[in-house]
Amino acid sequence: MNKLKQIALQIPEYLLIASVIFYWGSAGWGLNPIAISLLLILVLQIIFKNRIVGLLIPGILILTCLYMLLALMSEFREFPSFNQEAQVFLFVGLSYFISTMLVSGLMIYKYLLREGKLPTQ
Repeated sequence: MNKLKQIALQIPEYLLIASVIFYWGSAGWGLNPIAISLLLILVLQIIFKNRIVGLLIPGILILTCLYMLLALMSEFREFPSFNQEAQVFLFVGLSYFISTMLVSGLMIYKYLLREGKLPTQ
């Protein structure tokens, strides 16, 4: 069980990179400076494992996802009926933003644990 916890705490950054790549692909821009910046920050976080940045990135992502969930609900209400297009829109949007928030929460948990650990002798 401890090994499973260690593996789960190592993957949040990689899942967030996959989320940023999905965002980049769905945004339709060829050169997206926001996605490039996020990818660069996440790769640097994997390399250097800075605790402050490790708490700041997911905090910003959670706030952004909450805002985007409100935008998603607002846009969803503009559909005249709950047809196939509305179902896909709602399913993809909710699953993307909620999963990003869950992974961000896992990353916050990971970097909050780092402070509680004492250095090994």
